[in-house]
Amino acid sequence: MFVTGLLLGADSSPRLGAPWQLLAYNGETLLGASLRTARECGFDQLVVTLGSASEQVQDRVDLDGVRVVESPHADTSSSSIVPALDAVDRRTDGIIVMLGDQPGVTSAAVWSLVAEASTPIGLCRYDDGESYPCWFGRELFGELRGLRSDSDVWSLVEDGGHPVTKVDAIGNIPTRVTTWPEYHELLGTAAPAEELPLDTHPVRASRARTRRRFSY
Repeated sequence: MFVTGLLLGADSSPRLGAPWQLLAYNGETLLGASLRTARECGFDQLVVTLGSASEQVQDRVDLDGVRVVESPHADTSSSSIVPALDAVDRRTDGIIVMLGDQPGVTSAAVWSLVAEASTPIGLCRYDDGESYPCWFGRELFGELRGLRSDSDVWSLVEDGGHPVTKVDAIGNIPTRVTTWPEYHELLGTAAPAEELPLDTHPVRASRARTRRRFSY
């Protein structure tokens, strides 16, 4: 089976006021940490979407061996999955969709999903709910091209039009970072009185403990 990993890193987080992709985490950037996990999965192809912060990200994050897809309109909630499909290898049997702001996802969860998903859609079932990473077989690429936003993939899951395989994953849903409280929850630190963007908490980031919560 030929599997493409698709790491979504194009959207912005207005509530952060800074590119979430470059926030410090475990001695690297948040997107870099998620990308490292994606590389550990051993995908046949790895695609990463980047948005308005693309130039900054490419200056700071190692993207060697990764197919980068520019999706500047993701900041207005347009789907970055749609342009990414044009970069997917024609041999691909399906894609695993991962989030760049969810570094707590493990390669073991991805391997289980690839091994056990026997339907057009597969998703991870954590102790507190269902979330990414998700599997979408090639037969769904046509419908994926009709997405208005990346979060609309869940409409394909929920509308009942396709069988779904739910694969058990260990623990709770890994934390996403869309707000400063979520970022500090991920780091296991108390939020400072004044929030500072980018690499302003490198010491704390290197000592981070990963905590998890329910979040799509």
